[in-house]
Amino acid sequence: MGNTTADDRTVTVRMPSVWLWLIGVGATLLGLGAGFAVAPFVDWLIDLVGSAPGPLRLAAKLPTRWAVPIGTVLGAGLGAWAAVAARQESPVLTVAADHLAIHRDGSGLHIPRDRIATIFTDGRDLVALDPNKSELARVRASDLPTGHLRDAFARFDYPWRGSTDPREAEFSVWIDGTTDLDEAAHTLLRARKRALTDKRAGAAEDALDGLRRLGVAVRDRKGAQQYRPPRPGPRDPAES
Repeated sequence: MGNTTADDRTVTVRMPSVWLWLIGVGATLLGLGAGFAVAPFVDWLIDLVGSAPGPLRLAAKLPTRWAVPIGTVLGAGLGAWAAVAARQESPVLTVAADHLAIHRDGSGLHIPRDRIATIFTDGRDLVALDPNKSELARVRASDLPTGHLRDAFARFDYPWRGSTDPREAEFSVWIDGTTDLDEAAHTLLRARKRALTDKRAGAAEDALDGLRRLGVAVRDRKGAQQYRPPRPGPRDPAES
């Protein structure tokens, strides 16, 4: 079906190819429409505010027979670039009887099956918990069809819970200095907030890894970081 491949040992789930085609075709159609619309738009803008940006004025001077093909080509190029970027940023999940592998944007994560006690979707994220209910992984997976994820995990008898997080009620909006987190966790949450604001994905991921080692789960909701503090008692030694 273009987004799921399977053999006797594994099932791989990825972004459906049709979505990439829709991105490319949509951008091409926008470029085509822009070729027809640029001149009327510039005229309207000048009537409204008295001026228009220089590049738009230059584009409006092109005859329609040139503006339309140029706009179409530019739209197609933009669509191809956007489709490639979407493919790179979308995770690829490989489910096997003994492990789960997650690959995204040149990096990978391997989780042994015997460490996964619960796996489910939480909003746009795919989440795996260990037997202590600590997060093993949280990855943006809104590009992956939920039904295909369910079928892949069911094939190898993973503990799939759909969209039910057994610790949902324990999440709170992060407020700097709250007493249920130590200073190390607050420092990492501050660093992650700055990294997200500055669009430094690598630094944000590093801070998230540090929080996970402390047993703190973090997710993003409505522009805010939500956290779930660690439970008292020993954590999985592999998380240390």
